[in-house]
Parts: sequence; structure tokens; C-alpha cells
Amino acid sequence: MSGTSADAGRCANVIGLGLIGGSIALALRHRGWVVHGEDADPEVLSRAKEIGAIDQPGLLRSAEVTFVATPVGSVAAEVSRALTETEGLVTDVGSVKADLCERVTSPRFIGGHPMAGSELDGLDGADPEMFEGAVWVLTPDSDVPDATFATVASVISALGAEVVALPPVEHDRLVAVVSHVPHLTAASLMALATERSEEHASLLRLAAGGFRDMTRIASGRPGIWIDICRANGKAIVDALDEMIASLGEIRRMVVEDDHPALLGLLSASREARVNLPGRVTDPTSLAEVRIRIPDRSGAAAEVFTLAAELGVNIANFEVVHLAEGARGVAVVLVDQSAVEVFRGGLIARGFRPTVTTLS
Repeated sequence: MSGTSADAGRCANVIGLGLIGGSIALALRHRGWVVHGEDADPEVLSRAKEIGAIDQPGLLRSAEVTFVATPVGSVAAEVSRALTETEGLVTDVGSVKADLCERVTSPRFIGGHPMAGSELDGLDGADPEMFEGAVWVLTPDSDVPDATFATVASVISALGAEVVALPPVEHDRLVAVVSHVPHLTAASLMALATERSEEHASLLRLAAGGFRDMTRIASGRPGIWIDICRANGKAIVDALDEMIASLGEIRRMVVEDDHPALLGLLSASREARVNLPGRVTDPTSLAEVRIRIPDRSGAAAEVFTLAAELGVNIANFEVVHLAEGARGVAVVLVDQSAVEVFRGGLIARGFRPTVTTLS
């Protein structure tokens, strides 16, 4: 998009101009935002200006939102600095949230985690379309004002991402299963294959198909995983224990020739993989749900948290008539097949939704 976008003239900061931070900066710039940025490496900062990822180096105090995209170990300090040195909202992109959200309690901050990445590394791998179709988790607590959540969520949604809200501890527990343990598993499998290849020189030449797919994530930067394992150690260990137990059960099936149990496991896994939810793409299959936001803190975020709990994809949303001291109305689009489940969940939580189909 060019600077004629409806977002033209809006200002943001990005701290940390690596793969994710650089992609955020480029995505915002392509939508007409003015972007200021920082990076610990002067060469990266210069390169970001050169490729048009940022307009100017340094932080703009009046920026509407600041994205902190530094390694997990430094996020808390950088978020705190951003809250001090800027006047707008602050969010981050780290993959561990509970400790951060406990340490930083400001009505201007909301934790975030885009579930996106690339086999490429650093700023040179940055892609303005990286977040198109990706899930971007926000982790608001009960003290986050609805206006903070709505603003950050709307910016993220404009980058093409699907916003999901989860409590910080729940996020860390789930991401350990879908991201952290898979990476450690891929590293372990790669190490096993490497050890075997010393005995059989042709082994790694045979590695194709499923092996390459499964171990692809092991090519990520090793350094960041030390901080991740330190910050999310308990959830990772719990998930590893469950996986080890599951592998032990599979081992039993193989040793005992328990073919019915093994076939059942493989069939169930295949069905679950095929049925992984995707984004809604057909507008005629959508329903519009309007939800009056009650006068209580965190109510807007609760709508997204409920959707995540029910497995309902929110295709689009906006909050209208949201002003200081006034109630707002959340307008969300969901798949018609899920609308009754969503509506029932909202009513059970004390909301009063109205539903209109778009077909």
C-alpha cells in the first residue's frame, strides 16, 4: 500500500529490527505509517533506513504504539523503557508472556505474540506480508482498558493477522506445546540423525520428505532458545513430560504388536491434522455479531478470549463508539457455522449479542 492509505500519517516505533521487528516496520510503512526504530546493532539500524523499513532512527515520544521486538531476555526492560520514553501504547512480540505481564503492569501495555516466522534470519529476511493470515496472540489482564486492547488489536488486524486473546499463563502453556517443544523435538531428532550419520555416511543424504519437514524448525537461531527455555521452563517441562509419556505408550504399542491401538492413534492424529482450523475466506459464509461492551474493565478483550476458548475464528472486528467514559459496541465477523456456539457463550458471559448473516 502507498502513503494514501487511511493509516497515512499515523506513527509507530519498533525496538529491535530483526526478522519480526523488521517485518512489522515494513508492514506499517507499506500501509502509510511513519515508523521510527531502534536496534542494538548500528549496522542493522542503518540498513533498516536504507531499505525503507523505518523513516527515522530513535524513538518518537508521541508515537501511537511502540512494538518491542527484542530477544525474550531483554523484553521487560525494553517495554519499561518504552513506557517511560513514549506517551502511546506499548506491546511486544515475545513468545513467553506470563513473567513479562506480571512484571509490567501498565494500562498502556498489552503483551503480544505473532505466531509467524521464516527460515530466513534477521532484517534481510523481513517481509511486509509475513503476518497475512497469521495468528497474533494478545494477552491482556483484567486491568488493560478496552481502549488499549481495541487500538492494538485493530493495528495488528490491519497487518492481516487474526487476533486471538489468551491469559498470559494459558498462552505460555499452549505455546510450549505448539512451538517450544516441537523445536526441541526437532533439535533432538536432528542430533540423533547426525550421530547415526557418523556411522552411516549416506544417512543424511536419505533424509527427505517428512524428516526435512519435521526438522526444518531446528534451523532457527539457537541463542534465542536459551532465553525461551529459561523464561518458560515449567510449561516446557510439563509438555515434555506429556510427550515422553506419549512416546512411551507408542513404544509399548510397537513392542507388543498392538496394531489396533497404533492404527487408532495414527488415524486420530491424521484426522486432527486435516481438521486444523483455518481462516475464514468466503464473505458469504460470515455472520456479523454486534456486542455491547459492558461497563467493566477488560470486557472487550473477554470477547476474544471467549472466541479462543470456543475455537471460533474472528475474521474481522472493530469497536465503534468507544470513547473515554462511554460504552462501545464490538462488531465481529465469524463463520456462520460457529455463530450459535459463539452467541451462546457470549450470553453465558453476560453479553447481549445480536447476529446478522451476510449472505
